[in-house]
This record gives sequence, C-alpha cells and structure tokens, in this order.
Amino acid sequence: MLLVMMAAFALILIVQFFFLKKPTPPPPARVAQAANATANVSTAAASVSESAKLASASSVPAAASAESETVVENELYRIVFTNKGAHAKSWILKKYKDDRGQPLDLVNHASAEFGLPLSLFTYDEGLRNKINSALYVPNETSGTPAATQATRTVPGELGFVYSDGSVSVRKTFRFDHSYVISVETLVTVNGQPVQAYPSWPAGFGDQGTAPSFASARVDYYAGDKVERLASKKISSGNTIRGPLQWVGPQDQYFATIFLPDLPRQAAMVTFRNEIQVPKDPAKPDPNNLTKVEVLGAAAGDVDGLTRERIFVGPKALDVLATVRANTLEGQPGGPDLTHVVDFGFFSLIARPLFLWLLWTHDHLANNWGVSIIILTVIINLALLPLRITSMKSALKMQKLQPQMKAIQEKYKKYPMRDPRRADMNTEISALYKEHGANPAGGCLPLVIQMPFLFAFYSMLGVAIELRQAPFMWLHDLSSPDKLFILPILIVISTLFVQKMTPNAGMDPAQQRMMTFMMPAMLGFFSWSLASGLSLYWVVGNVIAIIQQSIMNRTGLGKEMRAEAEKRARKAAK
Repeated sequence: MLLVMMAAFALILIVQFFFLKKPTPPPPARVAQAANATANVSTAAASVSESAKLASASSVPAAASAESETVVENELYRIVFTNKGAHAKSWILKKYKDDRGQPLDLVNHASAEFGLPLSLFTYDEGLRNKINSALYVPNETSGTPAATQATRTVPGELGFVYSDGSVSVRKTFRFDHSYVISVETLVTVNGQPVQAYPSWPAGFGDQGTAPSFASARVDYYAGDKVERLASKKISSGNTIRGPLQWVGPQDQYFATIFLPDLPRQAAMVTFRNEIQVPKDPAKPDPNNLTKVEVLGAAAGDVDGLTRERIFVGPKALDVLATVRANTLEGQPGGPDLTHVVDFGFFSLIARPLFLWLLWTHDHLANNWGVSIIILTVIINLALLPLRITSMKSALKMQKLQPQMKAIQEKYKKYPMRDPRRADMNTEISALYKEHGANPAGGCLPLVIQMPFLFAFYSMLGVAIELRQAPFMWLHDLSSPDKLFILPILIVISTLFVQKMTPNAGMDPAQQRMMTFMMPAMLGFFSWSLASGLSLYWVVGNVIAIIQQSIMNRTGLGKEMRAEAEKRARKAAK
C-alpha cells in the first residue's frame, strides 16, 4: 500500500513539474513598484527622519467643508473612496459575482460600524475616532471638494491630507493594473509621529451566512512559516510584533494581505467583533438572527511612517504567485503569497491535485465539472490493479473460511481472557501466511482512495476557481446540490457496488446488513457535501460498477461468486 501511494504521489508531482503551467512573472509595473518601495526606505533611521520632515510640512490646518467621493478603477476592481475618513466605502471586484449575480463588493456593509477598509487604527480611541471621521482634502488641491464624484486613472496616485494644527494626517495610495495598491500613511500629534496602522477591520462582502463568517481567520508569515489564527485564537486589539513579511484577514475565497516594506519594523493588530445576521439570507427575518464573529486586522510600521503594499483580491494560486513580499531586510524577492491558500492536512496531495485539475481545465475541458470527471477516471483506472489484487485476496479468504471456522471452534471453550486464546490468533495468522491471504486486502482500494477523497474535500473548500462554477443542473460546485440529485445517486450507486462485490470473510447475514447500511451512511454524509466532491464520488462508483461487472465475468470473478453462493446455501441450511 505504501508503494502504491508513493507511486501515486510521484505521478502527481511529475505532472505538476513537467506539464502544468508555470506562474506568470510579475508585470513590469509591479516590479517597478517593489523597486520604488525599496529605494524610498532603506533603514528605520531614514523612516524616522522622513517622518519628522513630513510632520513639519503637515502642520498647516487643512480640512474639507463637505464630503466628496473619488473613484479609482482598472480592469480588476472599482474602488470608491470618501474624503470622510479617507477610506474606501466600496471595493468591487469586477471578475466575481455575489450570490445575487451582481459584481461582488468586498466591503461588508453589515459590519461597517467597526470601520471601513483603509481606515487607521491608533491605540488612542479618541484620536482614532477623530482621524477616521474627519473631512480630508483630496490631493491637497484646495479646501473645497469637487461637486461631483471624481475618477482617477490607473496607474496613478490618490492622496488625502487633514490637519487641525495639532493633529495631522497624510494618506497616499498608488494604483497599477494589479490587485495590489501601495499605501503610505503618517499621523502626527503636536509634530510627533504616532503609531497609526492602515486596516481592513470588519470582514468581507461575500460573507452573509454563519458558515462563511466561521471560515474567516487572520494569517501572518513570520520569516519561516505561516501562522493561521482562527477566531477563537484572536482577541480584539491584540498586537503581534514583527518580523512580519505578510499579514492579513481572509475568508474562504478572498483576502486582504498587508506587505510591509520593512518587515522587522512591522506590527499587526487583530480585531474580533460580533454582529447578528439572518439565519436564512434568502429570507431575512429580524426575529430569526444568529450571532457571528467578524475578523479584521491592521498592520503598519511601529515608528510612525508606514509604507507598505496591500493585496485585496481572490485567493487564486496563479494570482497569488505573482505577488511577493519583501525579505526580512526590506529587499524585494521575499516569499510569494501562494501559502495564503490553506489546503489543510492533506496539502501534500491536495495542492498538486488542484494544479492537475487546473491544467485539465485549461487544456482538456473548459468546464470544472468535466475536469473533475476526467481526474476521477484517471485515478480509478490507476486503482484498477488494486481491485484485481483485492478480488484475489477475497477469494483466498473465502476458501480459508472452513479452516478458520475449525480453529475458532477448537478454542471456543476457553474464556476471552484465557491466555490460550492467543494461540488461536497465532494459528489463524499462520494459516494466512501459509496460503498468502491478507484479511485487509479487500479494503485496500478504499484505503488508497480515502486520501484522494479527503484531498478533494480540502481542495474544494478553498479553490476559488470552483466558486459558482456551473455543471449541468449544478450552479456551484463548491456548494451542496440543492436538488439532492447527487446524494441520491451516491446511495443508489453505492448499493449497486455493494451488491456486485463479493465479500471475503463476512457472514452472509452481516453482508446483507452492510449492503444497506453503507449506502445509507454515505448518503447521509453527502447530503451537505460540496457538489464537486459528490460528483467525484458518484463517477468513482459508476467506474467501480463497470469494472466490477467486467471482473465478475472473468474466471476469477465466476469462481468468487460460486464460492459466495456455496457459503450462502450452507448458511441457509
């Protein structure tokens, strides 16, 4: 079994390295952005010096008289900034839809009371409330805002400034054609820089149900490994000190990742709050609510002047592979963001399996459901030799049943705790060894297949490519089948497999019971499984039925069925 699993892993790795697409290199704009960030800041001492210069330049009072909005748009997103607090009130991802089929807004308006994206966190609550509600002047052009909504071109820059003479704030955002924006912020009080971190404080717009909120967490990369914090490990207002190469909140499919220019100077503050949401978002009822936890985070430089990049977008491996954090020394070329996607305990199988699935979708079938079917066929064909070995082992076990029964009768008179009972197990083991039988041989195909099943489950839970992916009557392969067709097919197909497969050493009465118990149990488990996983299981069962039907017509199969019928007649007497 170990040799077979090693061979399967080797096959997946070979396909991954020699046939799958390599991630596209970062576009020139992003490379230039990383180079500019490194050129701007080289040491902590330079940051402190520049903070002082900017602080003195921001002491002139500056405030707008009314609220205005500025839109920044490229082919990937449309962000609406408001000068009230100088943060984002809408962050629409153009390539993704919400549950109503509308462009997805990543700002969770249900939890906006805890803050909007790119607001600033300070440890002084009074200062925090002040700078996040003040009317900023866009780009320091004048104290009067534009009469209508303004639009900025990409690549480009958007700046906000506010000062009342004692408190001064400067925010600058730079945009290109990627999901990454550059952020520079500075807050001073009486000319002295204070710690003020850009934040994504309150979840994501695709979160509407309790399970979607429960999938959220805050991750960070601290130089050698990824730390993943679920909600139960997070306390609101807790500070995690650097080095931090990337940090940020995320949910099942989307993430906001802060990439500090100076990882050793970085710190992160985590947020955890509660809101109430309808138990059924499709039929909201104010009297039928449930409490959920909303997670967020802020990250910045502990010396006051924060320069960092922020990725806001999908957790797609090909996108994340193009974004790299800085090294611990603040130089470009640090780790990429692919480990933001967590494939879980079976990542050794799940990650290559997903890359294989992605290659199949891109080169063989332009549909995720068809791609899953192709992979299922390949995996089950690879397991065919094990099915043949399993049948041979089962036949040997059937032929040994009379001798095993005689040994058991011989020691039946001894109590279970009698030491002579061990002699019975010794004789049975010697019988197995003499005839080359393996009592676990009949379970081998299922044992080998289980890691792939768990890997599929892990993969479907995090692969954004399968989010809202249609297949026939299914509208979303990452969600359960709402018509329950696949769970029913799982029950029926498993029942056929059970009835067609002669069992080795099981008593006929027990076999009849298991024939119905196994399908019922699998049907119960599959009722709420992702439809992509159910599709994998149904197709695997159909292939198993075809394979078993063919094998039952071979000499080995006929011999097994004859032996099983002989034992059934004997038991009936």
